[in-house]
Amino acid sequence: MTSETTASGRNRNAGAPTRSPRRQRRRGERGPLASIGLHATLLVAALIAVFPPFWLLVTSFKPKADTFTLSLVSDFSFDNYDYVLNETEFLRWFGNSVLIVVTTTIIGVLISATTGYALSRFRFPGMRALMWTLLITQMFPMAVLIVPLYNLMSRYGLLNQPISLIVTYLTIAVPFCAWMMKGFFDTIPVSIDESGRVDGLSPFGTFWRLVMPLARPGLAVTGFFTFVTAWAEVAFATAFLTGDENLTLAGGLQTFVNQHTQDWHLMTAAAVLIAVPALLVFGYAQRHLQSGLTAGSTKA
Repeated sequence: MTSETTASGRNRNAGAPTRSPRRQRRRGERGPLASIGLHATLLVAALIAVFPPFWLLVTSFKPKADTFTLSLVSDFSFDNYDYVLNETEFLRWFGNSVLIVVTTTIIGVLISATTGYALSRFRFPGMRALMWTLLITQMFPMAVLIVPLYNLMSRYGLLNQPISLIVTYLTIAVPFCAWMMKGFFDTIPVSIDESGRVDGLSPFGTFWRLVMPLARPGLAVTGFFTFVTAWAEVAFATAFLTGDENLTLAGGLQTFVNQHTQDWHLMTAAAVLIAVPALLVFGYAQRHLQSGLTAGSTKA
């Protein structure tokens, strides 16, 4: 009796479907709901980030009467761009900005590269104090420098001169860029410098011929940061320069919307034109930006 019962039980168990063991989720693996939530959050964040420049572009093609309407362009027109380019001093502002930005970028990259190389390769009195100074200057907001720098430029007669903004932007950009370049040069082997000196190169020749070509990613980051600092700055540009013929693009934008005029449709068109050079520079430098930023942070 017992053997028959056991046999029948085995037969029933053999015929019953077996459950496959539940797959254990690997550590760090997201479930379906978590993955959907993450992608939905990223999509919403992307839309929030893209909407302001998209709406700025859309508004730049609207007539003044439709500036604040929520509909897309119903009367597509380039009149705003035509007015900004031909009826205002926009091209003069653009020339002033290009002069200041190009000069600031070239001088800033050279000073930052040489300073960073000196801090990375040489030991000299006051080196630690210089490094602390470069860091401490980044602790204070640049707005606190407007009044003292304005008084300084006024004392030397540099107001309404491009050199006033060039010196100011170098003051802002060089400390950070020099510290970043120092970290980047730390990642380049010292043996390259030694081989250059064995071949008879001077310290500057070693820096210029051997080290600088290897530092292109860091130089791209430095140049881009200096460019953005000078191109997008508003406070110093409006405080140091007056008169339509002396304004930069940042100061020129304020002539469209102030206490006397409210030409938002013209301001959006000018803003789009201002953004184009920045996009071109970013597109040219972006292949070096990631490697330059990460390389400069591997050593301190």
